[in-house]
Amino acid sequence: MAKQLTPMPVQYITEENGKRVGVVLQWADYVRLLANSEDDPDILTGLTYSELEALAHSKLASERQDRLGELLARQAVGALSDDESRELDRLLDQIDQLNILKARALLTLRERRQSSEFHLSEG
Repeated sequence: MAKQLTPMPVQYITEENGKRVGVVLQWADYVRLLANSEDDPDILTGLTYSELEALAHSKLASERQDRLGELLARQAVGALSDDESRELDRLLDQIDQLNILKARALLTLRERRQSSEFHLSEG
């Protein structure tokens, strides 16, 4: 006869005022959760909630934005040198990379919110 495992009740770490600030996991559950979070290469790990929010709402530095405007204006009238054209390409690539990071930060925030909502609904 196979032994049935009964799940352990969830144990929370709480502040003095009763606010839940953590949860105690069985090692196997932790390993499973960690493996699931690593399945998606777009999830940013190792960043705090505040760091993710800052990244998600970041923008190109104003001097870089100004330079981009100058280069785009020169390009519109056909006055870009080869060096300026390469500079514009680098700036546009940086903007693309920044937008990808912002999207990944937003995805990570959404996943964390959904995960915490799931755990709160269980408690």
